[in-house]
Amino acid sequence: MTRRSPYGDAGQAFPIYIMVVAGLLFLAFAYLAVGQAAASRNGAQTAADAAALAAAQDTRDQLADKWVQVVLDPTKWQDIFDGNVPGLTPSCERAYELAAQNDAHVEICQPTGLLAYDVDVQSDEPVGDSIVPGTEGMYARASARAVIESLCTFELPGAGAGDDVLPRLTCKDNVDWDLDPDDLTILPEPEDLFDVHLAD
Repeated sequence: MTRRSPYGDAGQAFPIYIMVVAGLLFLAFAYLAVGQAAASRNGAQTAADAAALAAAQDTRDQLADKWVQVVLDPTKWQDIFDGNVPGLTPSCERAYELAAQNDAHVEICQPTGLLAYDVDVQSDEPVGDSIVPGTEGMYARASARAVIESLCTFELPGAGAGDDVLPRLTCKDNVDWDLDPDDLTILPEPEDLFDVHLAD
């Protein structure tokens, strides 16, 4: 009768053990690579969101300034609330600044219509080395659109109201602004007149 070595089973199991451990290590590195890519993508998306919002907020502030300049002429208010204002300074410079603060750079920044900005960014740092070939030279990209939305409505006074009567502004949450043309020291802030948010 042939006697089996007490170490035979252990010797056969060792290569299987090595294969299992190698497989688990490979999966761990694969998950790490996926995590690296996701983190890079999230960082790029944060940069794109911040850049688009910065550009839109800059334009919002300019629109609010234009409204203050013509506050005594309510016939010009609606054009400003619609974004139909000549002479605005391009706002993409703010997008470049915010993207740089988030370790990315703007590839495309452009107004979309009168009250929105589209921004595309690319991360400054690559995804990094991983078990996936080529990731060391891959850069995350992301896009965002920020929208400027007027928050106020008004009705022009009737023909007999007189030139010294300004319309009541009804803004967000039904906040009313009754403006006194003889005392304009308190006026709505830009955020009272316009909302800036990312498009869905």
